[in-house]
Amino acid sequence: MSAQIILASASPRRSELLKQIGISHQIQVVDIDETPLLGELPLRYVQRVAAEKSAACLAVMNQKLPILSADTSVVCDGMILGKPDNEQHAVELLSRLSGRTHQVYSAISLRGNQHWQAVSISEVRFRMLSQDEIIAYCHTGEPLDKAGAYAIQGLASIFIESITGSFSGVMGLPLFETAQLLAQQGIEVIT
Repeated sequence: MSAQIILASASPRRSELLKQIGISHQIQVVDIDETPLLGELPLRYVQRVAAEKSAACLAVMNQKLPILSADTSVVCDGMILGKPDNEQHAVELLSRLSGRTHQVYSAISLRGNQHWQAVSISEVRFRMLSQDEIIAYCHTGEPLDKAGAYAIQGLASIFIESITGSFSGVMGLPLFETAQLLAQQGIEVIT
């Protein structure tokens, strides 16, 4: 099947989620500076980064396919918890999330003949984690390339006491909002 869209992301999770809903896609990795701007609020940050990813992809592609990009951030106490720099940083992030509720902001950007955006905000509650559990989890390597130092679909699923919102949004691509934006481009998930 030929590609219906271009996915501007190196994330295997986003690609898997698109496959899950039957959207064939071509992957185009883009490299942008994802550093938050001084004083930038988390919502504005994920919207900006998602939009910059799709714009960067559009600038290098001469395809006529719609371009989908996304950005996901874990937010605790109003602060963005990015991907950990190393294992010690992952331990610090997970210790901060232990026994607490945090938010996950996931923005998507779709560029076709227009630009559309949507955002999913979910709340995730971690149970109390022991230092031994945190260190053992960090030794697996799983948290090292994940926002907030955890993968909800991976081993960290045993840390999640509750979630309110979008499971796929916490993974990195909120499928409800994605399907709505794709439908605006005439790409129906269910035909």
